[in-house]
Amino acid sequence: MRLGVLGPAQGDLPALARGAQRLLDEGHAERVLYVAEDDALDRVVEGWAQRLVGADPTEGAAFARALRCAAATPAEIDAFVASERARLRLRLLRSLPPGQRTIEILDGRVALFVFDKAALDEEDVVAASLLVFGKSSEPLIQRVGARTFFSPGPIGLEGGAALLDDGQGGVRIEVMNARGAVTAREIVGPAAVGPRMRVQGGSHG
Repeated sequence: MRLGVLGPAQGDLPALARGAQRLLDEGHAERVLYVAEDDALDRVVEGWAQRLVGADPTEGAAFARALRCAAATPAEIDAFVASERARLRLRLLRSLPPGQRTIEILDGRVALFVFDKAALDEEDVVAASLLVFGKSSEPLIQRVGARTFFSPGPIGLEGGAALLDDGQGGVRIEVMNARGAVTAREIVGPAAVGPRMRVQGGSHG
């Protein structure tokens, strides 16, 4: 799976929109998660949906929009179908629930997503191999024992967007800046082999 991650927008909705668009179109992300505590991505998505299908882009209004196709030309019907498909694609963009966390399984590993890593307790840390958080002044990839802590950093010049790809063994992390260039890369590979057991009291022949 290719999972996109977006850091806090800090009020810069155009930059957030560009990052989300890049993860979908160029990064081919199957889903994108916004790890912040605001509604910036929801506002971006609502604006896109309104431009695609009109002032009321909700699912409940889809039937009313479809009724307009009764007297439409083939070209108008094709345009309607294309716009609705584009609207449904926006479901790939999700925000982290405020004050909550979510879990993904990547390459058989537990990846925990949270805004503020200070909210994690010992049980959370023990269970996860990859801990992704949004609250950080800059992009960060840090290994601590068998675990990797990762933040894309805020939307800006040096980071703010990332791809997590588990398609080739391990989890490849790529951090991208505002121009789409990769600024950091790390692979969270298989767990290290544990130390060999030492048998006490054995005898040698």
